[in-house]
Amino acid sequence: MNALILARHEIRLIMRSKLGIVMGVLQPVLYLVLFGPLFARSGVGSWDVLVPGLLVQLGLLSAGMSGFGIVFDKRSGVLERLRVTPASRMSLLLGRVTKDVLVLLIQAAGLVVLGYAFGLRAPLAGVLLGLTVVLLFAVSLASLSYAAALTLNPDLFAPIMSTVLVPLILLSGALLPMSLAPAWLDVLSRLTPFRYIVEALRAFFAGSYTSTAALLGVGVTAVFAVVAVAVGTHRFQRENA
Repeated sequence: MNALILARHEIRLIMRSKLGIVMGVLQPVLYLVLFGPLFARSGVGSWDVLVPGLLVQLGLLSAGMSGFGIVFDKRSGVLERLRVTPASRMSLLLGRVTKDVLVLLIQAAGLVVLGYAFGLRAPLAGVLLGLTVVLLFAVSLASLSYAAALTLNPDLFAPIMSTVLVPLILLSGALLPMSLAPAWLDVLSRLTPFRYIVEALRAFFAGSYTSTAALLGVGVTAVFAVVAVAVGTHRFQRENA
C-alpha cells in the first residue's frame, strides 16, 4: 500500500512534465525513422528485428537513468523526510520503480505503434509478451539505477551511467545482430544479460514463444529482476539505517 501511495505521488509529478516522457522516447524514434529504412534495406534484418532492439535500448536509457530523480530528492531533503515515515524500504524503492515502469510502458507502446506504421508485422501476442519482458527488465534496471544513485557522488551519477549504458546498448545487439560481430565481441556480449533479453524479444516478435532464445531470455530476465531488486532494497536499507 505504501508503495502504491508513493507511486501515485511520483506519477503525478512526472505527468506535470509530459515533455519529459516525449523526450525520453525521442532517441529510439529517431533510430526508427532515420536508421530503420537503411536497416530494413540492408538485408541485415527486418522491422521485426529492429523494433525489439529499440525497445531494449529505450529500457536501458529510460530505466537506466531513473536514479537521476533520487539525486534531486536527496539534495532537496525529500529523501530525508521519507526516512522517518513507517514505509518499508522496499516500498520506497518499488513506489519509484512503479512510476518508471508506467512511463516506459507509455513510451514503448508509442514506439511499437510507430513501428507498425513503418512495416512491423509482429503478432499481437508476441508484442504483449515482449512488452512484459521489457517491463520486468525495466524494474531490474531501475532498481540498480537507484542503488547506483545512492552510492555514487551525485555529480558523477549522470556521466558514469551514460558511459556505462552506451556500451551495454551496443553489446546487447539492439542495433545490429551480434551474429555480425567478431568472435571476441560476440563472447563479450554473452556476458551481459541484455543480449538474451534482446534475443527473447525478437523471438516473441517472430511468433516463436517456446524457442531456446525466448525461454532463456525470460529466465535471464527473471533472475536479473530478483537480484536487482534485492540489491536496490539493500541499498535503500543501508541509506536509511
